[in-house]
Amino acid sequence: MLRGLYAVTPDLADTTTLLRRVEQALLGGVRLVQYRNKQAAAVLRREQGSALAALCRQHAARLIVNDDPALALQAGADGAHLGREDGDLAAARAALGPGKLLGISCYDDIGRAREAKRIGADYIAFGSFFASPTKPGAVRAPLTLPAEARAELGLPVCAIGGITLQNAPQLIAAGADLLAVITDLFEAPDIRARAAAYTSLFSERATS
Repeated sequence: MLRGLYAVTPDLADTTTLLRRVEQALLGGVRLVQYRNKQAAAVLRREQGSALAALCRQHAARLIVNDDPALALQAGADGAHLGREDGDLAAARAALGPGKLLGISCYDDIGRAREAKRIGADYIAFGSFFASPTKPGAVRAPLTLPAEARAELGLPVCAIGGITLQNAPQLIAAGADLLAVITDLFEAPDIRARAAAYTSLFSERATS
């Protein structure tokens, strides 16, 4: 089941540091990680992707590769996540095959989410819901969108953009199944504790 904290990696050139930080998130309860590095060269991306895939397997977690289905397959990852500029969605679905996950960024566009479902996406992502330090100019999505998309499309909904431990409950209450977090997780003084705090929000929601 796709639900919980979705840890999105920061841009780090040092693979050892990257693995150490991601492992702390995994120890805190993360079961879905997205490898995202916009700065790295292809060789480093292959190295980091393969190492993260192995680490996630050790912790019974899944790794998704941002932007690059070919790298996801090369690294032995569990799937790929594509945005608006990342190529043909149907071709990516075909390349990944039925055994891999495909996530699609839909921004504030329910029409793109309908297309994502049509081509076989496993989850859809909306945002930014709040001001994002990673993408300060990102389009803003309304808080009504997760529940609307879930009701119409029946796919897990991921929320992204400016998410913190303080505003996360709003998104869970609004219907988000996954919370994609970079800065508030990986810049926390205690990554493991921060991941555990996010994970507990979903446990509280399930029992409320």
